[in-house]
Amino acid sequence: MTKEELMLGRHLVDLSRQAYERGIPFYSSFLNLNEQNIFHSCQQELYGPYELFGGYEGAERQMIAFLPDAFVFDRDFPITCCQITPRNRRFAEELTHRDVLGSLMSLGIEREKLGDILIQEQEISLFCQSGIQEFLSQELTRIRNTAVSLVAAEPGEFAVTPRLKLCSGIVSSNRLDGILALLCRISRSQAAELLHRGQVFINGRQALSASAALKPEDVLSIRGTGRFQFLEEQGETKKGRLKISYYEYL
Repeated sequence: MTKEELMLGRHLVDLSRQAYERGIPFYSSFLNLNEQNIFHSCQQELYGPYELFGGYEGAERQMIAFLPDAFVFDRDFPITCCQITPRNRRFAEELTHRDVLGSLMSLGIEREKLGDILIQEQEISLFCQSGIQEFLSQELTRIRNTAVSLVAAEPGEFAVTPRLKLCSGIVSSNRLDGILALLCRISRSQAAELLHRGQVFINGRQALSASAALKPEDVLSIRGTGRFQFLEEQGETKKGRLKISYYEYL
């Protein structure tokens, strides 16, 4: 690990210690996949239980709630969902994740305060740390050339779910390198290189073994490509190859 990664690991363990000693939950900032993987490597040093959540089921960027022993927790994370909409839909541009994030960064917002950004046509759902939504509602008035407004949702007001596309494919076996080759439309040697470069994560943990088998509902995140959820094996073809089904996150 780098010095920064070691410092993050120590910080997360210290949050766990404070929750244990003070008897109240402590929360991390939003963690990306690499940071979540660092957390998983430190689990044996934790002082008590924990939960991860990013504002909705299946979120990629997640917070960790460090909990005291025997604490009854109702997932009351300090996360707010904000809805961003164009002021004039007729003249709105087609905005991308990069456009939205760039506008937020230009306001001086630290990335660790921001969770996932979901875009569905002209509706944008932004997850952020509670407490910054008022600043965002006042300052985020334009994304590229599109005038926008931002409204913070009350807890449970918006049912946010990612868009999923049901897909299927054929692989030689349930091996991670073969499934990566299918999902990314690359060769198995190129898939092995993705693993070697640390670009592949299964359920937030870095995957390194090309021979690893996926289980139903495993979420596979591939940096630079996208996210997928493995569903099931669907039997063999006449040539003995394996049919699988999976969701692609859009």
